[in-house]
Amino acid sequence: MKRIIAIAALASVAACSERAAAPEPTSEAAAESTTAAVAETVAADGKPSVGTYKVTTSDGKVFMEEVKADGTYVQTQDGKVVETGKWVQKSPSQYCYTKDAEGAKEKCNTEQVDANGVWTSVDPEGKTATVERVTA
Repeated sequence: MKRIIAIAALASVAACSERAAAPEPTSEAAAESTTAAVAETVAADGKPSVGTYKVTTSDGKVFMEEVKADGTYVQTQDGKVVETGKWVQKSPSQYCYTKDAEGAKEKCNTEQVDANGVWTSVDPEGKTATVERVTA
């Protein structure tokens, strides 16, 4: 009988001392965390990564790219959406993106602003584009 009482007492103490599981973060909280992390990144020009940019490719094509605080981007050409995806600024000199296309893999561009203030972005294939910030 003493053993049963001792076991019951231990079980009671153990049950009372169990910690409640921490609540899972909501998707809203996770989105806020991602947005905060994205908003703190710095582009090659030393300003926040989030903004709208005019990009001119080496073959003369011009498009606008809106880099959003939620980690997505929208690329337009002549007012029409030509590409969407997700982005991450790993460092001021490394901008990475993943297109919203099945099987798309992350690609990273090397970026810099030269002594004359010209911002260039070189993709993994070695193609260079000129970047101009339109809005921050």
